[in-house]
Amino acid sequence: METIGILECSSIAKGVEAADAILKAAEVSLLYAKPVCPGKYTVLVCGDVAAVQAALEAGERTADGYLVDSVVIPRVHPQVVQAIHQAAPPSGQNAVGIMEFFSVTAAVYAADAAAKAAEISLLDVRLGIGIGGKSFAVLTGDVAAVEEAVQCGMAEGEKRGLAVTSTVIPHPRREIFSALL
Repeated sequence: METIGILECSSIAKGVEAADAILKAAEVSLLYAKPVCPGKYTVLVCGDVAAVQAALEAGERTADGYLVDSVVIPRVHPQVVQAIHQAAPPSGQNAVGIMEFFSVTAAVYAADAAAKAAEISLLDVRLGIGIGGKSFAVLTGDVAAVEEAVQCGMAEGEKRGLAVTSTVIPHPRREIFSALL
């Protein structure tokens, strides 16, 4: 498994500058770099642990007073990157869990914690576009697994004061999955 690093800035201009600094600082691959609501900028890179760490440190220095959040996640769960790039369709699970956060970065590290905590499927990690800068992760699985995963994921967001709320819905109607994805 690879290491990912995420940096979130409260300025688009500083975010682009930080992305450039990140890519110049170490041998990392850019997975995602986009403006998100409300006028923030998020950068997601991957590579080996040392490279990602060095790259994010350079980005943090460049972001200076505009840094919202930053994190390095070694051995990220493979479902996390897949769920960021596109939502995965549900497959006959009997519960859905939703975790909501104040920052884009929080949803990524919470999704990683959730995927590592229990046997669930990450369906989507929505990164702040069109939702006021918030983010959320959607997961599915057996009720007990979803409850455990949501509890672990929310605990990660709460450590930094970035958790909004969460819910676990046992046996949701099929239309709920369609509305979420």
